[in-house]
Amino acid sequence: MAKIDAFFKLLAEQGGSDLHLASGSQPIVRINGEMERIKYKVLTNDELKAMLYEIAPEEKVKLFEETGDIDFGYEIPGLARYRANFFMQKYGVAAVFRQIPSKILTADDLGLPPVCKKMALLGKGMVLVTGPTGSGKSTTLAAIVDHANKERKDHILTIEDPIEFVHIPQGCLINHREVGMHTRSFSAALRGALREDPDIILVGEMRDLETIALALEAAATGHLVFGTLHTPSAGKTIDRIIDVFPANQQGQIRTTLSEALKGVIAQNLFRRVDKKGRCAALEILICTPAIGNLIREAKTFQIPSMIQTGKKHGMQSLDDAIMTLLQKGWIGADEAYSKAIEKNRFLQFLKEPPDEFS
Repeated sequence: MAKIDAFFKLLAEQGGSDLHLASGSQPIVRINGEMERIKYKVLTNDELKAMLYEIAPEEKVKLFEETGDIDFGYEIPGLARYRANFFMQKYGVAAVFRQIPSKILTADDLGLPPVCKKMALLGKGMVLVTGPTGSGKSTTLAAIVDHANKERKDHILTIEDPIEFVHIPQGCLINHREVGMHTRSFSAALRGALREDPDIILVGEMRDLETIALALEAAATGHLVFGTLHTPSAGKTIDRIIDVFPANQQGQIRTTLSEALKGVIAQNLFRRVDKKGRCAALEILICTPAIGNLIREAKTFQIPSMIQTGKKHGMQSLDDAIMTLLQKGWIGADEAYSKAIEKNRFLQFLKEPPDEFS
């Protein structure tokens, strides 16, 4: 057993999501969004480096010493997988580990709306799950892919950096590819994917123009593509994709996106006040012909009002989702107010008016 594994066991016992180790600091775990120090000595650079290098593949250590940061996956059988990031900082080496549960939660476990299951059964197109870092995008996406795995007989190809949730093949054949280990980059893997007969492609992160362009091409040529972006809302997600391209290509991309995009799930995590844990509020956009028109005509600013009137298609706004959680008594009024788009709707629930309204 590696020396660092004791910290991972503590993380699991405490119900934490992240482990932070940094030279010149005590270890810290994030529990329900809050950072809490572990009662342990301050780590020295040499001590932490030895601990980290014990679990890192040799080629990753070499790359880390050349570049100053790396990502990779680490697994403790029977406990969990971890997304690891090593980086250099002022006082020496540091690392952050995100826990990825070994058990994949289903769409029903997560309480996802029924329309999310329908997205798993689409024949082709693009479905995006978006939100800030640590908002549970990977967990939601894993539940959707899990539903496809159970209900379909297809080839699912995942491209991630690093591999997070590992799906056991059920109805589908599943191939997991890790950037840096099994392929050079997201774009190289996507170019190869078009020759690997996939029905469903999961792109861990659409972070650059080439990756987004290839993912769009795959979605437009008969594949179902799932991806993630760090955007706060459905409308902003569409703007972000279009803005990545040069101005002279944006008209064509709007047309392609209006036809290829099938749905966007934008989510935010909230600390529960009724019990330990967190819950997600989801904004859901379904790309109806009317929404496709808005994308083509560069009128994405009208998307929020279209979501409001699209409830019969399974759409819901972020504020409506937050209001539902607040009225159930699951989340606090202050956090609901701080993460809401239309903050006026939540003023009545605050005990004291915020500074900007006092």
